[in-house]
Amino acid sequence: MLRDHLGIETVLDGCSPQGQCGCCTVLVDDAPRVACVTPARRVAGRHVTTAAGLSAAEQQRWSDAFLACGATQCGFCTPGIVCRFVGHERRGADLSDRTTVDKALAAHLCRCTGWQTIREAAAHAAAPPSPDATERDPDAAARRASIETGGPQRSVAASVLGGFDFGADAAPPSTLTAIAGPDGNWHTAESLTEARRRAGKVQGRRTTLEPSPPIEIPEPPPGTQWAVQLATCWTEPAYLETDAAWCEPGGNPSDPLANGGAFGGKTTSPVRDEARQLAADLDQPVRVLWSREDTVRRGPKRPPLAAGLSTNGTGIVRIARTPGAADVLRSVLPHAEVVEVDTPGPPTSMNLRAAVWAEAQMLAAALSRLQAGELLEATTAAVEVRSPEGATASATVSPDGIELHIDAGDPLDEVTLRSYVIGASHMAWSWVTSEALSVDANGEIQDLTIRSFGIARSADTPHIDVTIKPSQQPPVQAGNAVFAAVAAATWLSRGAPAQLPTS
Repeated sequence: MLRDHLGIETVLDGCSPQGQCGCCTVLVDDAPRVACVTPARRVAGRHVTTAAGLSAAEQQRWSDAFLACGATQCGFCTPGIVCRFVGHERRGADLSDRTTVDKALAAHLCRCTGWQTIREAAAHAAAPPSPDATERDPDAAARRASIETGGPQRSVAASVLGGFDFGADAAPPSTLTAIAGPDGNWHTAESLTEARRRAGKVQGRRTTLEPSPPIEIPEPPPGTQWAVQLATCWTEPAYLETDAAWCEPGGNPSDPLANGGAFGGKTTSPVRDEARQLAADLDQPVRVLWSREDTVRRGPKRPPLAAGLSTNGTGIVRIARTPGAADVLRSVLPHAEVVEVDTPGPPTSMNLRAAVWAEAQMLAAALSRLQAGELLEATTAAVEVRSPEGATASATVSPDGIELHIDAGDPLDEVTLRSYVIGASHMAWSWVTSEALSVDANGEIQDLTIRSFGIARSADTPHIDVTIKPSQQPPVQAGNAVFAAVAAATWLSRGAPAQLPTS
């Protein structure tokens, strides 16, 4: 109702609709409600407020807080989060208390920021600190954001409150909506609800099938044991905005990346071509929308691998056949035999954040520790890496949290860089400790809901302390270095178990 009939595009759709991502949260008589699973009849005669309908003072205070703390990146999740915070605030909640904020965020998913900056923004809004005399340069901040995402991105008040157009937004009123049915054919209608009905779309769900690595660790030579072993599961990039684009006949499709980079997951997304072709065939503007299940099934994944290595670095690494993966492994592990295998499952890509390179750095860090005479036991672990982009990240993971030292050239804007560093840290820590996707023996994905991906919640995320080195060198992307360093340090701090995720 809010999007299709009233055109309120600040109410965003990330789980389509599973009631699990929180992007469509609105206030119903000041109480936060997830709009996608709330029937319109339930709100008859009641007062519904979206992020666009908050008071001017609330909009100003919350957008200021999110921007000051670097708590928004792509901005897809933040309108819903702000609505929830305001709803709790109007009812007297103490948003300076982490437990209260963690409970509020349990209804949401943010893949970009790593939660910490959002918690900081809640405390900032609850008790704003003294004004910072340092003026931030919004153009410098946007430049740093674009370096980190690989595409245009701006963090401004509009991004906090849903004022940017994403891939599915800003289409003319006559635009048809196209949904893929179970048979893969496109079904169009004047509304999303009707298109789903015509497509026979059945909501995906979570399976009881336990995730497991699709590739077995190679057998060591007779009479020996591997010093280091690692097998990874299928995992989901889990960018919140599902693949979407709209196009007029003969025109250029909208950008499915919008205000975010999707961590490399949409680099080769076909939705632009699909929208262009359907618009030409039907001679009418068409909006192509992938459901969450479509994105999970059709979107690319990190290539899973299984490795067994001796202390001197010799051994075997098996990797799901992916262009470029073997070369990356050989560049980091030159003494290992790399074997590409055909693995039933979803498509794989090297475009995802530090794909394969991070896994190789994890193995190299374990070998370095063994060669220094240290044991692979659960303890505090420190790892330093230098990325192909030229960034250096030093990560220490301990029971007290994650400590990072970053050199990524000229920071340009430290608030923005810190935000992306924290986000990459959370993604790495979550990937190592809890993320996995159930895929059956035929390669069919069975986990089709956002909550089944294993992404660490705010309450489960350790504190991340970031130190940024001042530099006059040209700015370079920090995310890949941070992801690899934190992943390696997290894995080693847990004793370098043979399988991910560790818990």
